[in-house]
Amino acid sequence: MRFHAERLIHAGRRRLTRSSKVAPAVVSRVRQDGLSYLDEAALVSLYEAVERCEAQGIEGSVIEAGCAEGGSAIVMAAAKRSSRPMFVYDVFGTIPAPSGRDGDDVHQRYDVITRGAAQGLGGRPYYGYQQDLRSEVVDSFARLGVPTHLFCVTLVQGLFEDTLRPGGQVAFAHIDGDWYDSVRIALERILPALAPGGAVVVDDYFAWSGCNDAVNDVCRDLSNDYVVHRWRYPRLRIVRRT
Repeated sequence: MRFHAERLIHAGRRRLTRSSKVAPAVVSRVRQDGLSYLDEAALVSLYEAVERCEAQGIEGSVIEAGCAEGGSAIVMAAAKRSSRPMFVYDVFGTIPAPSGRDGDDVHQRYDVITRGAAQGLGGRPYYGYQQDLRSEVVDSFARLGVPTHLFCVTLVQGLFEDTLRPGGQVAFAHIDGDWYDSVRIALERILPALAPGGAVVVDDYFAWSGCNDAVNDVCRDLSNDYVVHRWRYPRLRIVRRT
């Protein structure tokens, strides 16, 4: 597969129009409670992507790799049928250290985090400093009307390299691992399991150097079974052909 990274980077810098559809109530609640760094249009797009899986009969699990405070995972869970399995992978704590494959931008950001100087949304403490983030995320699912035990959502704590191994077909995945190693591992393990017509959205492709390089490295080796294109700056989408 010929992967035109430069063309995608140029296209991704153009401002995209916001969704003309009315945001689902769950998106408004996530924004109101400050549970996601994604803007309204991006959250609506995730909701619609999962809705599309339901409407088109694309079978398989829904995955989020990197959930922060759980906002985007809650939106996706609300969009799927309650019986469809969903797996949310995260360390549920301070983000793992970047590697030598990440650029200066990533290492500078990680230094801010490790110094305790990172700021959370709405003036709240940064989510990575919370003592029991996993419980906070579970509580947020329930508070917004999408309790994990009723919506077949499993939170999996640990590093992607240790935990992220899809046990079956994947209908849709949202990858928000930021750094090179996390994004590459997630892509390499999810893409082979992606259902025909299924999709993977990678957050921060145009934002963090490590994420960008990881996607480029993986996509250069993809077969023509996959289509890669921009999907709401700074994100990228990979779709498996039907």
